[in-house]
Amino acid sequence: MKRLAFAALLLLAACGGPPTGDADGLPRLRLEPGSLTVSGISSGGYMATQLQVAHARDVAGAGIVAAGPWFCAQGLVARALDECLEGDAAGPDVQPLVSIARMSGLSRVIDDPAALADDRVWVFHGTRDEVVGAAVSDALVRFYRAFVPPEQIRYETQVAAGHGFPTAGAGGACEASAAPWLNDCGFDAAGQLLGFLYGDLAEPAGAAAGELLTFDQSRYVEGGDAASMDARGFLFLPASCAAGEACRLHVAFHGCGQGIGEVGRTFAAQAGYNRWAAANRIVVLYPQAARSRLAPFNPKGCWDWWGYSGPNYASREGLQIRSVWRMVQALGGAGP
Repeated sequence: MKRLAFAALLLLAACGGPPTGDADGLPRLRLEPGSLTVSGISSGGYMATQLQVAHARDVAGAGIVAAGPWFCAQGLVARALDECLEGDAAGPDVQPLVSIARMSGLSRVIDDPAALADDRVWVFHGTRDEVVGAAVSDALVRFYRAFVPPEQIRYETQVAAGHGFPTAGAGGACEASAAPWLNDCGFDAAGQLLGFLYGDLAEPAGAAAGELLTFDQSRYVEGGDAASMDARGFLFLPASCAAGEACRLHVAFHGCGQGIGEVGRTFAAQAGYNRWAAANRIVVLYPQAARSRLAPFNPKGCWDWWGYSGPNYASREGLQIRSVWRMVQALGGAGP
């Protein structure tokens, strides 16, 4: 079982509902121990794996779309743009990465990766994706298999999707690789990954009963501009969770060019998570990266999976990982 230390489980909404608006922080919620999961697309997929590995004792599972193994770039942008994107037929060599993860666990810059053994992992690669090669996603699965039993991993490779997040009705053509990076494939990736991570879920019926809130993300960001994160973030809060019921927490990371500065609320509102979340008492946190052209150089608003925010980017000390973890803690999803 995952350990999730909790302080007082209280609802900030006790005096009339959760806060809303850009000036507001995150509400303290009543969250179930061991319920924290993560997911992401492209750079957000890399980021989801980094957060899961860094906090392996607290994160219970991950859903990864179009991304490669943990620490694939090893701090080198040239490696990121070569073998960790399209790659070659063999894909990235995961054995050094597995060894680095184990050594990093021993030095306590990440949790012991042995804690991944009870996780569930859902991986997706579209057959028409020409940005991230199939061999790169294959390598991600090989990395996970070094720590996670194969029956706890699902690898979906049969959808003719381009580079984007597959949906059951939102976005562009399934084979497209273009903004807003949502692909209408008649395939509900959000529902599929949440269902695999949490087990049987209730089918959504009608509109999502809840609210997509904008919150002041800047109060949780460490490192200032060096973190390349927006001043705002999104939170989907189901009505049942706002009313004080015990809920679960999922963190969903957008991809490059898919943050609030590029597509506004589109990913958070249309990727498909919220309807499932509302029907199953799942709070969804949508952290937001931001574009930066100087110090650091992040012109597409990607999450850091090659080291632009510093050499510790894939560890618990990484600026973005620390910042998102502060949001998780503020919601009540992890101890101090």
